[in-house]
Amino acid sequence: MINVIGVRFKKAGKIYYFDPADKDIELDSYVVVETVRGIEFGKVVIKNKQVDEEDVVLPLKKVIRVAEDKDKHTVAENQEHAQKAFDICTEKIAEHKLEMNLVDVEYTFDRNKIIFYFTADGRVDFRNLVKDLAAQFKTRIELRQIGVRDEAKMLGGIGPCGRMLCCSTFLGDFEPVSIKMAKDQNLSLNPAKISGLCGRLMCCLKYENDDYETAKRDLPDIGKSINTPYGKGKVVGLNILERLIQIEIPEKERVIEYTLDELIDEGIITAQATE
Repeated sequence: MINVIGVRFKKAGKIYYFDPADKDIELDSYVVVETVRGIEFGKVVIKNKQVDEEDVVLPLKKVIRVAEDKDKHTVAENQEHAQKAFDICTEKIAEHKLEMNLVDVEYTFDRNKIIFYFTADGRVDFRNLVKDLAAQFKTRIELRQIGVRDEAKMLGGIGPCGRMLCCSTFLGDFEPVSIKMAKDQNLSLNPAKISGLCGRLMCCLKYENDDYETAKRDLPDIGKSINTPYGKGKVVGLNILERLIQIEIPEKERVIEYTLDELIDEGIITAQATE
């Protein structure tokens, strides 16, 4: 086991583990750490805890220090400089007539690099743009092309549900989402109703998917023939979350609704048969 803390560098970014170096660091405090990008400033979202060595990438970088007021002032200054860099880069993009959309600009904490995030439909030859930016800012320049989901995460917004976007508020990682999830949940397959602001399938389709998959394994398939006390019937409808089964009885010209437990208790189906 190894002692770690979890640090997040953006509001809804990934969580990275660091060695607290025998420091007892409080939750929600800020720290200065060394990363592959250089010296960075982040928020502690997981306080000192023990994890298996297999769960982390060794060797862990150590926390340099708990952030001081001067560090927070540096972050505020970097944000101001980033806004100015955004305006300058936007002008340069227009001058070079590049088909790209600047999304965000970020200074590393130690100001050794400026990262420009952009979207584009295809590949963009931005070599001359990088030269101009390097001459302007006299530091290392990185232009990073991102996808539409990352753009939504950075910019934020309000989703169809009326709440702030999940990706910009708490989702650290994007998980795969498929149209099959929408089908399993009996949702409309109208793209306008199951797509987020990014134009991709909504991340929330994943939230209840495991429950739907478990329920579908327990419930009989639609069209399955079942013997009931009222005669032979056929499954014509399912309420997956409430585990309700609608069975049509042709002889009685009626549809009877059962819960899964009722079908098992009455011996109409067995638990084994639903696995």
